[in-house]
Amino acid sequence: MMNAEFTLALLAVLALLLVWIAVVDVRTYTISNGVNVAIALMAPLYWWSAGVPVWPEGAIRIGAGIVVFLLFAVAFYLNAMGGGDVKLAGALALWFPVPETVKFIVITSLAGGVLTLIVVGLHKARKKEGRPEVPYGVAIAFGGLWLLAQRFLNHFA
Repeated sequence: MMNAEFTLALLAVLALLLVWIAVVDVRTYTISNGVNVAIALMAPLYWWSAGVPVWPEGAIRIGAGIVVFLLFAVAFYLNAMGGGDVKLAGALALWFPVPETVKFIVITSLAGGVLTLIVVGLHKARKKEGRPEVPYGVAIAFGGLWLLAQRFLNHFA
C-alpha cells in the first residue's frame, strides 16, 4: 500500500460523492457526467494508492466495469434507468474486485427493488398520473456505500 491515509482519503471522497449523488438524484433525477468521470478517474489513483497491480487486476476491473456498464445499458435501453445511472454503475465497478462487484450488483438490485416499491407506492398514494420516476442513483449509491462500509466493519469481525 502506497499511503494508507491517502487511500482512506480517496475512499472518503468516494463515499461523500455517493451521498451527494443520492441527494441530487432524488431532487433532480439526474447524475452529472462530471461526477461520473471523477469517480472513474479516481479509481486508478485508488489502485495505485492501495497497491492494486495494473496488470492483471486493473485490467480485470476495467473489464468488469465495462460488463457492468453494458448490463445497466440494457436497463437503459428498456427505459428502466437513466444514462447517468448506467455510467455511475460502470464507474463505481472500477473500484472493486470482481467478487465485490457482483455483491455490488446484487445489493444495488435489491435496494433498487425496495426503492421502486416505495416510489410506486407514493405515486399511487398521491394519485399522480403517468409513470413514476425512480431515482435509481440512490440504489447505486447505496450499493457502493454498503461495500465501502464492509471494508471498515470487517476489520472488527
